[in-house]
Amino acid sequence: MIRRLNLKTDQRDKMVDITSEVQKFVNETGIVNGLALVYCPHTTAGITINENADPDVKRDMLRRFDEIYPWNHTLDLHDEGNTAAHMKASTVGASQHVIIENGNLVLGTWQGIYFCEFDGPRNRHFFVKIIEG
Repeated sequence: MIRRLNLKTDQRDKMVDITSEVQKFVNETGIVNGLALVYCPHTTAGITINENADPDVKRDMLRRFDEIYPWNHTLDLHDEGNTAAHMKASTVGASQHVIIENGNLVLGTWQGIYFCEFDGPRNRHFFVKIIEG
């Protein structure tokens, strides 16, 4: 079972909490135990799991990414000018696996699943694949 989910980002850099959309799909499948694979097919965006209780964590992460990968670097050669977005996406990664137990995503108390936009605003999509077992 696989689903494509769409989203629209409204900033160049943004972490969008997609946990509820992933859980909703798990509920619709009726899978009790298994694995959810969340995958981003974009080279300037990614998927991560991190804290979803304090919004300062997202702000701090995005600020630190900008410090490590500045948007304008005199040595960058990529014609589109978004090398920083590619670096951030590679650092975050394209996918995450989450265990499903008793019909629920197994996440820590403070954890959420995030779609990480690094080259917005854009219309984006991601995939969720549910594997029973």
